[in-house]
Amino acid sequence: MSFKQGFNYGLAIGLGYLSVSFSFGIMAVNSGLTWWQTVLISIANLTSAGQVAGVGIMAASGGLVEMAVAQLIINLRYSLMAISLSQKTDSSMTLPARLVDSFFITDEIFGVASAQKSVGFKCMTGLAVLPVAGWTLGTLLGALLGNVLPSIVTSSLSIGIYGMFVAIVLPVCKKSKVITIISVLSVMMSVVFRYVPLLHEKVASGFAIIICAVISALIGVFITSDEEGEKEAVNG
Repeated sequence: MSFKQGFNYGLAIGLGYLSVSFSFGIMAVNSGLTWWQTVLISIANLTSAGQVAGVGIMAASGGLVEMAVAQLIINLRYSLMAISLSQKTDSSMTLPARLVDSFFITDEIFGVASAQKSVGFKCMTGLAVLPVAGWTLGTLLGALLGNVLPSIVTSSLSIGIYGMFVAIVLPVCKKSKVITIISVLSVMMSVVFRYVPLLHEKVASGFAIIICAVISALIGVFITSDEEGEKEAVNG
């Protein structure tokens, strides 16, 4: 696939990122960041869940260790995506090219790239141009217009990024009982950490995210193992 083809495929992703990152821009500025700090975060990270969690930790005056561990857990999936895509790369994907394009891996870009028979440097770079531009521009617009638009509008738009998370999870939950259980458990534990006074006061928001993610993932592993064991017993 050529640069032009990748560029065309990235159009829909870029438009989607434009609207979602607008919400992030509003949220970050409302959390106390300046517009240029908000835009810098989007340029340097390109990860919606990681950025939302990171801003929450900064707003709560969290520590560097808390930030590092939270980002590691939240963004670990990108390493798995990169490993998967590496099996489809052609000869144009030299080490420097891999280092450049690895930065652009997101859920949506990975989805489009993994559907191709092979992935080259031009293809992957072309695919990333509009999503990166859309994510950065949307963040800038949200950061600048968040203080201009009426409060009722900004309040409504600021939940857009959470709507994207729900839209990603729900289709998978419909197909997988395990994912549904993990998602419900994560929500329940998050509510407990948020509204139980002792936990809310003693456990920082970043560590609460880490605890919820790790416990839910471990429970998911055990459930999956049990299901596979039952299937093997039935088949055997």
